[in-house]
Amino acid sequence: MRIIITIHSGVSIKVRDIRALPDNALHGKLQELNLELGIERRKIASTGVASKVVKTREIKRTIARIKTILKERGAKK
Repeated sequence: MRIIITIHSGVSIKVRDIRALPDNALHGKLQELNLELGIERRKIASTGVASKVVKTREIKRTIARIKTILKERGAKK
């Protein structure tokens, strides 16, 4: 089974490519995605309308995947 992660910029990253990244890079990507998720949530709160629900969903799923990989590795914050 092939799982592809779509990140906000439209670039698809395969899980095996994420696993190839070092922990530092994954922590950086995690911070970046958390910031973007916050921005999306503020947009929804201010307008009352979720313009891109799919984008928010993909960001949350990507965050979960990265956290899972970090937990598997036993990496610390």
